Amino acid sequence: MAASQTRPDHSPSGTRLGRTGNRILALANQKGGVGKTTTSINLATALAAIGRHVLLVDLDPQGNASTGVGIAKQARRLTSYDLMIGRATVTEALQPTAVPGLAIIPATVDLSGVEVELVDDASRAYKLKEALRRLDEPFDHILIDCPPSLGLLTINALAAAEAVLVPLQCEFFALEGLSQLLRTVEQVRKHYNPTLSIDGVVLTMYDRRNNLSEQVETDVRAFMGRQVYETVIPRNVRVSEAPSHGKPVLIYDLKCPGSVAYLALAREVLRRDGGGSLARPEPTAA
Repeated sequence: MAASQTRPDHSPSGTRLGRTGNRILALANQKGGVGKTTTSINLATALAAIGRHVLLVDLDPQGNASTGVGIAKQARRLTSYDLMIGRATVTEALQPTAVPGLAIIPATVDLSGVEVELVDDASRAYKLKEALRRLDEPFDHILIDCPPSLGLLTINALAAAEAVLVPLQCEFFALEGLSQLLRTVEQVRKHYNPTLSIDGVVLTMYDRRNNLSEQVETDVRAFMGRQVYETVIPRNVRVSEAPSHGKPVLIYDLKCPGSVAYLALAREVLRRDGGGSLARPEPTAA
């Protein structure tokens, strides 16, 4: 979206989003263990590595996205919890990471109490949107890592986002979970965010030695068509190891198949967004 355009704010206040350079994507799937947080971390890193200015919002009380980019729990002074309850602005809560061009709003377990604290707030579904609307610093991309549920936190992410990116594990029940999420997106369009769209589906944990992965890919592409990204994320031990070192896989092992796939996914995201040429050369291994 061009910087001169504006996006409508469908919150009850009727105000409009001011700064519009930000492309806001919610990474969501109500099923756990599908590679959602891993994709959030590594797509954000890959976009930053090829020249984009990226903000990652950790909206999961588990705080795994924060851990995965190296933000220790004791360093999370202001978090997405403070953002949601109005105790901090986005500018105050964001922290730089070791990845140039990537900042994060971290999360802690305190975030799990937001739903109870905001139960009587009529605008509770728009807290994240209102906070991002006041962002002073322009980002090319804002990625929101949602919890593996369809509660208030995910609703806030979908109300704030322009589009949803769905990481989908190549497993037997993949389409069932996808159908449920698509129904949720329709409900969010109806009640909170009429312009919300499906950015795409990313197939994760793809094992080319397993016939099931190929069958799931065939089924999902038949069901969703061109909304499924061409890039698939392979099952790769280096991707699994990287979070325990507090590093995105692109920092942990740039040449592994997982890193190559996430760089390819970032390029595909930019092509779909009409992102044009890269701002700087892609990273090379040391």
